[in-house]
Amino acid sequence: MQVLAIVVKQAQDTVSLITLSLGNPQMSIETWLLFVAISFAPAISPGPGVFLALSNTIRYGGKATIWSAAGNAFGLMILGLATAIGLGALMVTSALAFTILKFIGAGYLIWLGIKTWRDKSSMEQNDGDAAAPNKYKLFSTALFVSVTNPKAIVVIIALFPPFMSSEGNALLQASILSVTYAALCFLNHLAIALMGGRLRNVMSDIKRIRIVRRVLGATFMSFGAVLASAQR
Repeated sequence: MQVLAIVVKQAQDTVSLITLSLGNPQMSIETWLLFVAISFAPAISPGPGVFLALSNTIRYGGKATIWSAAGNAFGLMILGLATAIGLGALMVTSALAFTILKFIGAGYLIWLGIKTWRDKSSMEQNDGDAAAPNKYKLFSTALFVSVTNPKAIVVIIALFPPFMSSEGNALLQASILSVTYAALCFLNHLAIALMGGRLRNVMSDIKRIRIVRRVLGATFMSFGAVLASAQR
């Protein structure tokens, strides 16, 4: 029931903001639909959030992934709203701010990679799901991964401005776009969660589990290394 409540809440928030947009001449339904179409590819493209969802689904089951998906979506909404108040521009223009956030995010991803690589018991098959962290831990981990990824800020900065009018309410427009983009990413993670049973059936062999755990761990560490070396 908690999982269903999260999905319904996400849908309600999106519908509410879309309804508000219909009363805003600077954000027509056609503009919003075009944004949805253009945002679909970056929303489903592989990244730290997607691999975290895959890792959680395999290790803990689909229900745990819902909480991490919610954390990732909330982080994206924060980034979108920050763009409206100029934080995104600061990250682009300030080398120090970009560097600080870059190394925090890189360090956290590398730590996640090492933990995933070494955490053998958390991915072993048993009669039920492995003991998952509590929902707040799952949510906060995904939230932190989301908001400390400066590349996500760059993507949002690139996506949002073409669909925002200087004559309209910047906060309202950014809210509409943020919730929409976050909802697309949430649905992508939800699809991963719904595939949990199939993914875990594939992981019926301990050797496969070890390989997948190390691939996921190496992927997180690679994301961290790439992020650490990223230039603005």
